[in-house]
Amino acid sequence: MRPKTEEYDKLEHGVRIRLTQLEKKLLLKRCKKEGYRTLSDFCRAKLVKKREIRKIEVSEDFVQITKKLDYQLNKIGVNLNQVSKNINSGQVHQFGASDREVFLKVLQELRNCFSVLQKYMDVIE
Repeated sequence: MRPKTEEYDKLEHGVRIRLTQLEKKLLLKRCKKEGYRTLSDFCRAKLVKKREIRKIEVSEDFVQITKKLDYQLNKIGVNLNQVSKNINSGQVHQFGASDREVFLKVLQELRNCFSVLQKYMDVIE
């Protein structure tokens, strides 16, 4: 079920303004350019809210690195799920030194991924 909207979050009241065709076209173009989904979201952000959506343009290298990182994180997640399933199903009876070594390698890879993501987050902010 859809969660109930709080009374203070309900969008019940409307405001109507009149624009020329050119003004509306320019407003819609600016709305899209700044990354807002709807004209209403754009207007609320500009008129009422202080927080804005910022559109960030990145290089092709950044896109490729992010895609590779996403792929690697997904692979790690799949491997961890398989290990968890085997442990929980009782197929693995002992957790040995080699298992511990594998988990430490996975942990190090996750830390490396986090480090790369943190570097890019620092640049964005």
